[in-house]
Amino acid sequence: MTTLPARAERRCHNAVNPLHSCIFFSPDLGAEMGRIGIEDPSAAYFATRAAAFGPVGAGAVTATFHNFNPELVARHVPAVWETASPDTVLAARLRAADTTLRRLLGEEAVASDAMAEAARLALRATEACTPHARPLYAAHADLPVPEEPHLAFWHAATLLREHRGDAHLAALLAAELDPLESLVSHTATGKGMAIRWILSSRGWRRADWEAACERLRERGLLKAGEQPVLTEAGMALRAEIEEATDRMDVAPYAHLGADGVERLTELARGFLRTATAAGAFPASATGRG
Repeated sequence: MTTLPARAERRCHNAVNPLHSCIFFSPDLGAEMGRIGIEDPSAAYFATRAAAFGPVGAGAVTATFHNFNPELVARHVPAVWETASPDTVLAARLRAADTTLRRLLGEEAVASDAMAEAARLALRATEACTPHARPLYAAHADLPVPEEPHLAFWHAATLLREHRGDAHLAALLAAELDPLESLVSHTATGKGMAIRWILSSRGWRRADWEAACERLRERGLLKAGEQPVLTEAGMALRAEIEEATDRMDVAPYAHLGADGVERLTELARGFLRTATAAGAFPASATGRG
């Protein structure tokens, strides 16, 4: 039982998560990965998020990343580890996080008491994260906490994001949505990624997308029409998925307490305002469906 205000954990996640995810849209990550020989954007993304596992194969990445075409994953994994080891990738990722946060927030914010406080609060929240059935979280939880406050905050934001993300995949599985159905239904909420971006970044073909739409229509979750629009049943299912994700992800925020969650949300939103003014974020910086 939690005494948190309704959806407080979701509001905190929505404020903290972009400060983790921003590096995947940052030119600094591409530059760092290029320096270690990984220039293909898909290869860089898979390596960057999967490096915490060690030199895993395509199966582990396909399973834990969820909404990518397995053919795209297999094109780059495990071959990417021949170019750069997981440890080399992790070091490059941390350098990119450092450069990105300094550029977007400014040196004053990076060195501020507010950043140190945000790091303490976010790390305290992670004390209640649990590893069982959460592979991406568990792999990242084994990594050391960086010493500098802004990187410690980024590390904690990563843990909180992957903890929630793993729970979200469990909710999607319970809802009997396959990877592409998850993306279609998320896009149909009006809060997901653009179709063209999904197809190009996730490696799916238009025919795959249309087939997923038809499956959702057969279940009564999607209306007829060229653009995906949820039925009432579809909207209810997506709401249930988010609520189930909240329930499975409440522990770190309940551990932090209502005052701590409110303060972390406030601090993260302040950083977000600064980063957004610097043009940090595209329309969607999440992408798990």
